[in-house]
Amino acid sequence: MVFVRKLWFLLSFSLKKTTMELYTIENIQGNYRALGVVTGSTIQSKNVFSDFGQSIKNIVGGELRSYTDMMEKARHKATERMVEQAKRMGADAIIGVRFATSAIMAQAAEVLVYGTAVKFN
Repeated sequence: MVFVRKLWFLLSFSLKKTTMELYTIENIQGNYRALGVVTGSTIQSKNVFSDFGQSIKNIVGGELRSYTDMMEKARHKATERMVEQAKRMGADAIIGVRFATSAIMAQAAEVLVYGTAVKFN
């Protein structure tokens, strides 16, 4: 865990022809100031037919590909929303990026992404 926290992990996120640098580490080298916490979230659910198909897949085992795709799209949408918030604040990057998920109800999940918006001097 310590190795992962100290790993200089850069995610480039291209959105509307603008790149926002996202870092999973809490501190980056250079002169910058923190602008504040930024967040993005979305709640996703599957339709009844897809959910039924995944229930059968759950019985026999294996990856629930439909849910995997749903969560991947949810992470992307939540990240887009966080980046948009950071852009409105005038940020150049976001540090300390973390994802959290929670079940809202039986067939719905929330994805939350958060971090600290920073401006390079």
